[in-house]
Amino acid sequence: MAGTPPRADARPAEWWERLAARLIEALVFGVFYYILFIALWAIFRTVGVLDVFGGRLPGVCAWFAAGLAYAAYDWRAHSRYGRTFGKAIMRIRLAPAKLPPSAALKRTLVYPGPLMLMGIPVVNLLAGMLLFGVGLLILIDKPLERGPHDRLAGTRVVKDLR
Repeated sequence: MAGTPPRADARPAEWWERLAARLIEALVFGVFYYILFIALWAIFRTVGVLDVFGGRLPGVCAWFAAGLAYAAYDWRAHSRYGRTFGKAIMRIRLAPAKLPPSAALKRTLVYPGPLMLMGIPVVNLLAGMLLFGVGLLILIDKPLERGPHDRLAGTRVVKDLR
């Protein structure tokens, strides 16, 4: 476990607060994905490689790049500020707030790291099941509501009462 253990009196964030924070971030990165997909589609069409992999190449590349950007942002935001912009809007944060970069990286590789694989057929099913499982484990872990990514990094998502 990385960092200092979270305070016992900190109230865990509700599941819907965590979901809302991720949906806010997904909206922003989803727009980035679609812009990137359209740009890559135009570039691949111009160069004549649009039909490679059955026309899936722009989608695979856009998913990988957007997923990598989201994972890099998630790692940096959690290691530096203890929360992402979605968590800031929902007034929740990680405990402990100061997370070593290595612990934040472990957390990011479990979630949202697999998002990079969502554009690859068949692999996307496995990545989706992993991400669904992470969310499910958060729901059933009472009373702390920690997912595998939280356990690996030694964190909890708590309400920011400041």
